[in-house]
Amino acid sequence: MGDPTTQSNYQQISTKHFSLDWSIDFHEKVIKGSITHELTVHKSDLDEVILDTWDVVIKRVHIDGESCDAQYTLGEKHEVMGSALHITLPAGLQAGSSVKVTIEYHTTEPGCKALQWIDKAQTHGKTHPYLFSQCQPIYARGLLPCQGKFHTPSVKTTYEAKITSALPALMSAIRVSPPPEGPAHDGRIIGQDEVTYLYNQPVPIPSYLIAIASGNLCYRAFEQPKGKDWTSGVWAEPGLIDDAWWEFKEDTTRFLAAEEEITMPYQFGVFDLLVLPPSFPYGGMENACLTFVTPTLLTGDRTLVDVVVHEMTHSYFGNGVTHADASHFWLNEGWTTYIERLLQQILHSPAHRGFYFLIGSKMLYDDLQFYEQRNKKYQKLQIEFERGENPDDAYSGVPYEKGANFILHIERTLGGLDVFLPYVKDYVKTFMGKSITTEQWREHLFAYYTKYGGEDKVEALKSIDWDAWLFGTGVTLPVPMEYDMTLAQRSYTLAEKWSKAKNTSEFSVADIIVFLERLQSFDPLPVAHVDHLGDLYGLVNSPNAEIRLRFYQVALLDPKSAKSEQYATAALNWVVGGEDGMVKGRMKFCRPIFRAVFAVNKAMAQDKYQEHKSSYHPIARDLIEQDIEITKARGNDV
Repeated sequence: MGDPTTQSNYQQISTKHFSLDWSIDFHEKVIKGSITHELTVHKSDLDEVILDTWDVVIKRVHIDGESCDAQYTLGEKHEVMGSALHITLPAGLQAGSSVKVTIEYHTTEPGCKALQWIDKAQTHGKTHPYLFSQCQPIYARGLLPCQGKFHTPSVKTTYEAKITSALPALMSAIRVSPPPEGPAHDGRIIGQDEVTYLYNQPVPIPSYLIAIASGNLCYRAFEQPKGKDWTSGVWAEPGLIDDAWWEFKEDTTRFLAAEEEITMPYQFGVFDLLVLPPSFPYGGMENACLTFVTPTLLTGDRTLVDVVVHEMTHSYFGNGVTHADASHFWLNEGWTTYIERLLQQILHSPAHRGFYFLIGSKMLYDDLQFYEQRNKKYQKLQIEFERGENPDDAYSGVPYEKGANFILHIERTLGGLDVFLPYVKDYVKTFMGKSITTEQWREHLFAYYTKYGGEDKVEALKSIDWDAWLFGTGVTLPVPMEYDMTLAQRSYTLAEKWSKAKNTSEFSVADIIVFLERLQSFDPLPVAHVDHLGDLYGLVNSPNAEIRLRFYQVALLDPKSAKSEQYATAALNWVVGGEDGMVKGRMKFCRPIFRAVFAVNKAMAQDKYQEHKSSYHPIARDLIEQDIEITKARGNDV
């Protein structure tokens, strides 16, 4: 089966390299310019190339070597896949030949879901506007005409870009000029003078890793580790750069060096972070060379750097070894989450690994329960998407947490890390640079242990209930998973006491998170206890978003309590930015809050959302509107 999210004919002709020549227009809120596809023909006498687009305006199409412009048509718009761009090719092209196609076009606003244009008032410095992209899973087609998500290994592509902008511009590639460590905007006046930035991405990547950002940005490098040929640093608005550099300077390079030890040398040359405005809908996005992160990570105590570790791990599991299509998305996220926690064990202790699995299990079971009512298909690891079905409808903790637990179960079934870690290295080495299916991974796993493990390891793999893990539904895992609970015990003890009374011990951030999640497993606390809890630990106004989310989930556990609407109002005020001016655009925070308030007062949740809708990213809007029943959930099984 081909990629169910694309209308392109990538199996007949595929992009091996493309070049961008763009100009960013902050006044019109569009990107203007061209893309040149260097295509390899796989089928002789092919008469057209078909590309995916979404609300782009095509101005002209030209084929290299032809005297006249090429003929093209835009197909009828599909609600998920967009409009197919059909470009007529010269006659007589043979398999193995190449053709170069240039498309002049511009993006649209507000039609382009891949881009969010932010007014200066919504930025930290409030002096210049801001632009950033989000192409995962299928939104690159709104940024550039392309072939789905460059599905097959041969369609991963390299690219180069020339970007002209009045504000510093970044891309998911290596900067050629001007140098990042030089003066911001090449020493010219930011917001007034245009500068042309050149980028090159020599490592083939899928289209969802193409990224662009532009705003009042500056750079600060981290200390270069000895013996490494890669560099790392952080980009942020000038008013945030000190905090961002301090938050990430200790752990970023240390974790990347450790990652290399258990996998292979880092291949992208640059690992930079970009701290985005608060409307960014995720904790992080693993764009090649330039990981996007939410500003909610800037806690001042380095307690949330695990998000950076997760995105870094995608350099191997996702950016390097890539899922073939949306049905196998769990390969990206499950492997990444598993390795992220393995690094916690290697750099800290086994107890830390178990602690993070425990924290993740709360999100997993919440999402499994949510889909029990909405769409049981999304409880599966390997989801059989229908053609044109939006994979974002299935976005949840399931591929992350269920996937990581599945790999942990395999590790334990085989005999532990000593047996499993050599396989991890071989897996990365074998599939680096390729796109694979779940079945390809499974075949490789069996082949490896047939060769290196012997009959007992193969029999161990056969004992696993593969269908239950990959295709099973329900609100529990196929096998009960136990973790090292050492670090959780005092949180559990405190939660049990609070279910009856109170306790005044001082805890770390991670302890408080586990404590609050454990409280949710008991009957709702009396209102007086919730009030005291919030005051005693400073939870009611904690600047740490992870803590604040869990506190509101405890406070709203009983939607019919005497103060539920009061806490619902406070939670909404926090998530829309009425408290500190920072909207909580990360879906990990805004979606659970809107869901919880919706259970208390439907109209309150819907009205507050409608009032602040423009503050959220288009991807977040789609999912929140399904959560609070402004739009009907697609593919509903009930």
